Amino acid sequence: MIDSLYIAWRYICYNRFKSATLLICVTLIVSLPIALNVLLYESETQLMSRAAGTPLVIGQRGSALDLVMNTLYFDNEAPEPIPMAACEEIRDSDLALPIPVYARFQARDNPIVGTTLDYFEFRGLTLGQGRMLTMLGECVLGASVAERLGLGPGDSLVSSPESLFDLAGIYPLKMRVVGVFQKSHTADDLAVFVDIKTAWVIQGLGHGHQDVTRLQDPSLVLKRSDSSVAATAKLYHYTEITEETVGSFHFHGDLADYPITAVIAVPCDAKSGTILRGRYTEAGEKLQIVVPEEVIDGLLQQIFRIKSVLDAVIGVVATATVLALILVFVLSLRIRQREFYTTFKIGGSRLTIARLIAAEMLLIATGSSILCVMASIATALHADYLVRMLFIR
Repeated sequence: MIDSLYIAWRYICYNRFKSATLLICVTLIVSLPIALNVLLYESETQLMSRAAGTPLVIGQRGSALDLVMNTLYFDNEAPEPIPMAACEEIRDSDLALPIPVYARFQARDNPIVGTTLDYFEFRGLTLGQGRMLTMLGECVLGASVAERLGLGPGDSLVSSPESLFDLAGIYPLKMRVVGVFQKSHTADDLAVFVDIKTAWVIQGLGHGHQDVTRLQDPSLVLKRSDSSVAATAKLYHYTEITEETVGSFHFHGDLADYPITAVIAVPCDAKSGTILRGRYTEAGEKLQIVVPEEVIDGLLQQIFRIKSVLDAVIGVVATATVLALILVFVLSLRIRQREFYTTFKIGGSRLTIARLIAAEMLLIATGSSILCVMASIATALHADYLVRMLFIR
């Protein structure tokens, strides 16, 4: 048998192109279903673990999936905003701990998440470097963001404008990085966290500028009286919040009317959660309350329906590929008739030829198995990143 394997190996080496084609085809047929199952299992684990850890989410009535994906995974499709008053109503009810989330803006293709310190305690996030948020205009980076951008405490990060032509005159805000979270292997690793008021400053709802009562340039003053000073549009607005300028930043109007994208509600107990859910079921209610676990479970059901279709498609393609390989192999045997005739001439039997063919198939199957194992290991090791890239983000 050793002799047969050696001759088969030499034949495979001589016919490199044909052997490589067979090897790749067999590897793809076997490894694709394995990789698909690994990715789907990882996606289910990631989606469900984060959803199960988030009891309730409140947002504008509409697509529950968009609301959950934006709140839990900071998807780019932000739902319609709701007023900050919705968060205060939940706090006043004493039924749950409300955590506001405003996930609308980005910084260098990374989501900016405006929230409160309660969010970090709720998610169990711990600092790896620096300190927590203490002042307007500061940000704390997720581990993956800090690694990808090469930033750390003391560096700066500028928010990205929503459009190239910003008619509202909202300037990008230069934020100071004060900390980096330890890797949590969740969507939090991919976000830039700021205080909820800093998110409002990014939107232009809060701003800082020169003290209008001390303006001397007449082109900056629109109207002056004993009680007030009205400035023109030429008044310079600060685009960075420092210890010197933080005192000039202010908000106009009632903060309860300011926008957020959602509220994460953490009920005190099961009964409180049930009562809270009942309050958002009335007809005409503009807000909705959803259970993320139920929403994500429905999404996974759709994914697994698609998987059954993909399995059928892969099965048909695999069958066609196998038939094509058999055809190639049969044609190869016909082409090798003179080679087999020579084997008979030098004393070889039909069993010898059968052993040579079996040895070739064994070597190709062995090589394909090794490649399949390597591909499966690589998929399992990078499943977390692949799922985020293909499914979540």
